[in-house]
Amino acid sequence: MGINMERFSIDESGYTGADLLNADQRWQGASAISITNDEATALIRKHFPKMQAPELKYSGVGKWASYKEPVLNLVRDVVENHKAVTYICDKRFLLMLQYVDYAIEPFYFERGTNLYEDGANYTMASLMYRTEPTMLGPDVFNGIMAAFQKAMKEKSKEAITDLVNKIRASKWETTFPEGWGPMAEAYPEVLAAVCNPETSTDAALVVLQSLINRTEAMCDGPYRIEHDQSKNLLQYNEILRTFIDNKDEIEFKHSEIATMRFPLKLTEVGQVDSKQSPAVQVADVMIGSAIDAANIMSGVKIGQVDPAKLMGLYKHEQLIHMVPSLDFEEQKKFRQGTQAAEQIEYISKMLAKKKPEGS
Repeated sequence: MGINMERFSIDESGYTGADLLNADQRWQGASAISITNDEATALIRKHFPKMQAPELKYSGVGKWASYKEPVLNLVRDVVENHKAVTYICDKRFLLMLQYVDYAIEPFYFERGTNLYEDGANYTMASLMYRTEPTMLGPDVFNGIMAAFQKAMKEKSKEAITDLVNKIRASKWETTFPEGWGPMAEAYPEVLAAVCNPETSTDAALVVLQSLINRTEAMCDGPYRIEHDQSKNLLQYNEILRTFIDNKDEIEFKHSEIATMRFPLKLTEVGQVDSKQSPAVQVADVMIGSAIDAANIMSGVKIGQVDPAKLMGLYKHEQLIHMVPSLDFEEQKKFRQGTQAAEQIEYISKMLAKKKPEGS
């Protein structure tokens, strides 16, 4: 590691692999913070002076009312004095967005329509996510989404047939035929996209792209990322290494504030023991409190953190959230000129090249 190289410490929460319907973990996300271990140690001692545990973890302090203010104060110090970004996504909405990507978009692409243009895919996913549980009935809608997730994981004829049959048995023709029709009619292009071994509902790539877009924007030169040694972060580590190894000169606009340009300024990624990294511990509190706040706001749980106060601490560019939006004009403006389709195809090919033979 270069002596003067900037370092971002990251931690994640809510990762359940390809299972985006996990009832206990509705939200997934990660935080990245540019902070030294000495600075992180000083913050931990300042806000948690009586802590006896060997490391600071949100799962340990977030459940106690006495730590409510210290958590808020720690987050405030970080976002006011350090480069930081936190990303959270509603995993059920992400699954709906992936349904649009694989079970709808190929149909329109084959007929000359770019569903990614100006974020039309996001708009369609938002509309279906908000209206179809009511129009189809919650049990029917949830059954279709579970069947889609299973088909994406198993890639089997039986799972695909079950997905098609569940849609056909619903009221799809009278609710939203533009969305359900391609799979209900079993068009070959959408069946091929779902069966493609390179497609997955794993959200790790989505989370990392959002974080890297911001860390790249915040850094003027080469930097390093360090993360915990947990099994959940192994997938993040492999994706980051693939990004670093790519030396193509290419740029993609994703939204009004997000652009990804290769080669990255990110040059190194490493794993550390969180017990030995106060910086990673602070990142754990950042993402842990954000996920807790999202769960409380969506009615999933009752907790100690005050969601409004916590979210209010972040500047606009420091907090990224993937949630449905029915403000279609705002979304069109925000995603105008997006190259999301090109970026998805490019990164998918990049990751596929890195996979070992037989995987």
